[in-house]
Amino acid sequence: MLITSHYAIGDLQGCPESLDDLVARRLPPSSHLRFVGDLVNRGPDSARTLRIVRDLGSRAESVLGNHDIHLLAVAAGVRRPSRSDTLNDILDAPDCDALITWLRHRPLALFENGFLLVHAGVLPQWTAEQTLELAQEVESELRGSNWKAFLSEVFGNTANRWDPRLHGIERHRVVVNALTRLRFCTVDRVMDLKTKDGLGHASDGFMPWFDVPYRRTENVTVVCGHWSTLGLLMRPNLMALDTGCVWGGRLTAARLVPDPLARTVVQVACPQSCDPLA
Repeated sequence: MLITSHYAIGDLQGCPESLDDLVARRLPPSSHLRFVGDLVNRGPDSARTLRIVRDLGSRAESVLGNHDIHLLAVAAGVRRPSRSDTLNDILDAPDCDALITWLRHRPLALFENGFLLVHAGVLPQWTAEQTLELAQEVESELRGSNWKAFLSEVFGNTANRWDPRLHGIERHRVVVNALTRLRFCTVDRVMDLKTKDGLGHASDGFMPWFDVPYRRTENVTVVCGHWSTLGLLMRPNLMALDTGCVWGGRLTAARLVPDPLARTVVQVACPQSCDPLA
């Protein structure tokens, strides 16, 4: 019986050469691949990156990251591009509509074989099951006919605290911010959506979301990216895989197996596409 390897892969951010190097040369052939989001932006070729992942078909799936959702909003005409964006190769591509349609049908969270994949993090009050349910609420909006109107309202830093009584767009803003932007939070569900530095830079009362005591996803392994200043962090119930590919760091893949000691890591060195000090 053929046993197929499963790997999670960190943030690509439009770096297809690094992806080719990793998948074609470093990983076992026909491995199943799970991407932790931010497929696009800041790198040299976001369009080709999207096409590669899409064309892997049933071998691959990706959750949505904050840069992916930003692209959807820019393509919808409801958000302005930023000066650091490198999205024009998608927006000007003849297959732009097809790429955008494929991207907005990606999940916000994915749960397989005891692994919960999200882009950024999970609020400590959420179970894996609740995370999937909340993600599916947003997925339904992104996949529906009113997706452009939804994206025109879903952005905002003030949606930084979870309350189960929230409803409508306020509820969805918090869900999107948690799953695609979270780094630090408090024990009572408040998110810091501005600090981007490493573990030693939390504001008073805040801590990394995965270090909050009694986190309700401690019984599963959360796989995420988003936090390049954190770097690779492997724990029995956490795999953080953003190792700064676009910044000239590495692109990381980690094998998804139950035994933490067997979770081998494969990395490729990446050319610097962005200057983190610019």
